Amino acid sequence: FSAVKSHSQHFSVLIKDYHRQDFHESTGNMALTMSTSSMCMGLSRFQAQRSRATKCTASTQPLRTVVARPADDTFKARGQWGSRRDLYTINTRNSTRAHDAVRAINLTVSAIAAEEEGKPKLGFIGMGIMGVPMTLNLLKAGYEVTVWNRSADKCKPAVEAGAKMAQTASEVVEASDITFAMLSDPEAALEVATMENGVAAGMSAGKGYVDVSTVDPATAALIAAAVNAKGGRFLEAPVSGSKKPAEDGLLIFLTAGDEGLFAAAEPMLEVMGKARFFLGAVGKGAEMKLVVNMVMGSMLVGFSEGLQLGKKAGLDQNQILEVISLGAIASQLFAVKGPGMIQGTAFPPAFPLKHQQKDLRLAVALGDELAQDLPVAKAANDIFKKAVGKNLGDNDFSAVIKALQED
Repeated sequence: FSAVKSHSQHFSVLIKDYHRQDFHESTGNMALTMSTSSMCMGLSRFQAQRSRATKCTASTQPLRTVVARPADDTFKARGQWGSRRDLYTINTRNSTRAHDAVRAINLTVSAIAAEEEGKPKLGFIGMGIMGVPMTLNLLKAGYEVTVWNRSADKCKPAVEAGAKMAQTASEVVEASDITFAMLSDPEAALEVATMENGVAAGMSAGKGYVDVSTVDPATAALIAAAVNAKGGRFLEAPVSGSKKPAEDGLLIFLTAGDEGLFAAAEPMLEVMGKARFFLGAVGKGAEMKLVVNMVMGSMLVGFSEGLQLGKKAGLDQNQILEVISLGAIASQLFAVKGPGMIQGTAFPPAFPLKHQQKDLRLAVALGDELAQDLPVAKAANDIFKKAVGKNLGDNDFSAVIKALQED
């Protein structure tokens, strides 16, 4: 993004080479004008010249988005870049993706200023299966990262790649502008946030805390309250994706909470993921993640039952997988997990089975809270509980198939 502050106290922003499934590639660029209280934009079918942006300056006041749709279907924005002034006319006729466009460019001026001033200092708490590759991607992108983990030896891969290691979680927060955390469950996430020498102990005004752990909405609210009480900003951002997407920077972030922090953290989320969604108030990110993982866990149990039934019937399980892959229920989940489930000898953890069972448990609890019956999810949770009881909790969650097999 490039932005400059003009004498009229308006900010003109050019979004370069903005491509997304919602828009045809030829739409290219979009020019818009933002004031400190509003942002007006042409949407969908953009017809804007390219700017020769050379300099970026901005203040730190956040913006509120407003969609402008003049009667003549055009919006004119005058921008200043360096010593050059240009007038952009944007055709907004047939604007059918206004909401998506607004969300995609719902920035704050503080985020723009941060980009000009340099990369923020980052912290990362939790050096497990997910935390390590996420941290490595941030380091590769040129960020300075301070890390901490209860078991200090797990910080070694990140430290060897250039991260600094703190002695406590509070030291991470004190050294960082934005701190991320990937912790195993709600209990761990809350304890690290509120314990002595924890996140809240190191928090101060203006600092941000982004919790990418999967927790329930109530826990997310408690963590937010602890951070906010110290003047900090909180964003929950549970991820959809496991070890390989984390390594490849292809996670999906389901965020909620402080929208200004969401905007400030977007460059980091882009490094670690392929998509990010802002869902509203604290708790909505947790709810979305529980819905997604509830569906995933239920799907995998049904798939396991199909493979086992086919085997008992004398069918070739590889042919079952092939038939499924060619039909309406084809799924990347089945394609990736199927071969290992058929072989059934090793289940290296990309997403530990115990964590999938935890997410199903939390989803069922949310259903009870909202008076929504979830009979399939409850049955799937029982199968995963059985698998945990067979000491499969530290295996990949695809090992759930073993809960359906005779000992």
